[in-house]
Amino acid sequence: MKLSSARAIVTGAARGLGRHFALALLREGAGVVGGDIDPGGLRSLMAEAAGLPGSLTTLEVDITAEAAVKEFVKAASRSLPGLNALINNAGILRDGVLATKDPAGVRGMPLSMWSKILNTNLTGQFLMAREVVCVMLESGTPGVVVNVSSLARAGNPGQSNYAASKAGLDACTRTWALELARAGIRVGGVAPGVIDTPILEGISETALAALLAAIPLGRFGTAEEVWQAVSFILTCEFFTGRTIEIDGGASMG
Repeated sequence: MKLSSARAIVTGAARGLGRHFALALLREGAGVVGGDIDPGGLRSLMAEAAGLPGSLTTLEVDITAEAAVKEFVKAASRSLPGLNALINNAGILRDGVLATKDPAGVRGMPLSMWSKILNTNLTGQFLMAREVVCVMLESGTPGVVVNVSSLARAGNPGQSNYAASKAGLDACTRTWALELARAGIRVGGVAPGVIDTPILEGISETALAALLAAIPLGRFGTAEEVWQAVSFILTCEFFTGRTIEIDGGASMG
């Protein structure tokens, strides 16, 4: 696939990596539907995209709601005929340990904290991929799904919910690639390490220093470097079923 011929849905497009992916595609002349739960962020994206060669439509969507995802994909496919790509990027963080003991007593992770992450980062990604793939199959259009996983898929203290969601998404990448190859639909993934996006703004300097110390290349990654991996998956027609780690070497430790 040439990037200029991409007709892509990008979820989580209002900020961070998703916003960068959407703008990068638009610069290449692609058609993009940007989805997010944040209407203000989508308006800002539309303003920033003004003048770029591609076409942009923005639509609000809660990816945890099955009916909302169905309607979103229907609307996206109407505004973007020939839908052939999904960047399955939307996700959230709610960190916490499984259980802890302190002077106030023993406390475990609330089920609501576990469920919120799994519903958004795994079930939501499943719903979005299912609906987009159904459109591709219905039209007979070859396409590609890019799942945004995380280095945390291998396990990370304080992130059992997030790690489980990203490991599950990684397993789906391989499974869907096997299921869909004969239909000409490829599925790949990217697993970023620590990337310099707004998600880092709420992290303390001490925690940031610890994260930095674990990266052999000695710096955080950029959204553009993650995009380089995403664009490779989109354009390399012989790539499917694997997840590319973009982590500065952190996974070697």
